[in-house]
Amino acid sequence: MTPRTGEDEVVDLCRDLIRIDSTNAGDNAGPGERQAAEYVAEKLEEVGLEARILESDDRRSNVIARIEGEDSSRGALLLHGHLDVVPFDAGDWRHHPLSGEIADGCVWGRGAVDMKDMDAMILAVARQWASAGRRPPRDVVLMFTADEEAGGAYGANFLVDNHKELFEGVTEAIGEVGGFSVSLGDRRLYLIEAAEKGMAWMRLRAKGRAGHGSMLNADNAVTELADAVARIGRHEWPVRLTPTVKRLLDELEIGPDEIDRLGPLARMIGAVLRNTANPTMLQGGYKANVIPQSAEAVVDGRFLPGYEEEFFATIDELLGPNVTREFVQHQVALEFAFEGPLVRAMAQALTEEDPDGLAVPYTLSGGTDLKAFSRLGITGYGFAPLKLPADLDFSGMFHGVDERVPVDSLRFGVRVLDRFLALS
Repeated sequence: MTPRTGEDEVVDLCRDLIRIDSTNAGDNAGPGERQAAEYVAEKLEEVGLEARILESDDRRSNVIARIEGEDSSRGALLLHGHLDVVPFDAGDWRHHPLSGEIADGCVWGRGAVDMKDMDAMILAVARQWASAGRRPPRDVVLMFTADEEAGGAYGANFLVDNHKELFEGVTEAIGEVGGFSVSLGDRRLYLIEAAEKGMAWMRLRAKGRAGHGSMLNADNAVTELADAVARIGRHEWPVRLTPTVKRLLDELEIGPDEIDRLGPLARMIGAVLRNTANPTMLQGGYKANVIPQSAEAVVDGRFLPGYEEEFFATIDELLGPNVTREFVQHQVALEFAFEGPLVRAMAQALTEEDPDGLAVPYTLSGGTDLKAFSRLGITGYGFAPLKLPADLDFSGMFHGVDERVPVDSLRFGVRVLDRFLALS
């Protein structure tokens, strides 16, 4: 009986992973990643790869495996994916988000693009190589993490802080949110993530004088906080073209004031032309006729590589003298040169599968586990290759309703990753 190839397996692997509820609401109270981790470990061990599960807390499981390469003296390559997904309201979906159903040529479900598709592709390629007795040119570390959707405290950061031995010799990495195609007219571009904005989730707090709601009170904490939140939310941040963004705009042959021409892609590109700060939560008071002595808000801030100092100087000015801030999450911005052997391997693997495609760099407005791995000096890129239909709003799938990935795209991704590993 002919063994199944990675292309044969990847769809079933993706569907199986989607059917495992690994929802992460950020409160450490959900089902956790253990069942998904056990599934991944089992699939690796079936083909003779030793998998290790490490838990940072109850059910917060991470899976690690190391594949010895032909030349272990070279820097090792990390392939990473996270096992958790964001919450969902099943009533809003056409197909249940835990069904892994195949419909309209796609696999549907929470995690289909973020990022159980890439988990499945990594698994499929690793199983294919192991079953065939193939070894990569250099050592490859496979890492499937917990908690990425809530900042990685139970996942990537836990591993970096407590298990540095797992990263021995690792110099480069590939992970999520890159390598997907975007069609612009008769051009098909593959966006490889080469930079990420930094993260500053901030809790704002105002204190005032408590009192009766019917009386005059010039020291109202709600008013102070509301003014600060409004100033931040309405602030128009200046355009700042980082090297990665400038190169992408040059490839697209557009200026920063022309991004509306990019259709759905404009959401992604527009968010990386400048720093951003969006108020997301607001809380204050406990009774209609009581002026509270304090009020709080949360702001989701994202700063471009090289502009962190400018970002916080502006935020502090907008806060005013009577509102303080503290971090809920604070993570670095990243930017890596779009050059060198690893980048050439990604570009070549893509064009060998799609001769009409062109690999270009872009900046991610969000963040990935690469922020944690970069603390060990690891250079990394977003490279989860998918050739997508021109009319699919891919960026809208992330954390969105009716998340899905085309079956053909998953198989394409396996072929590209197979070529990439051989070239890397």
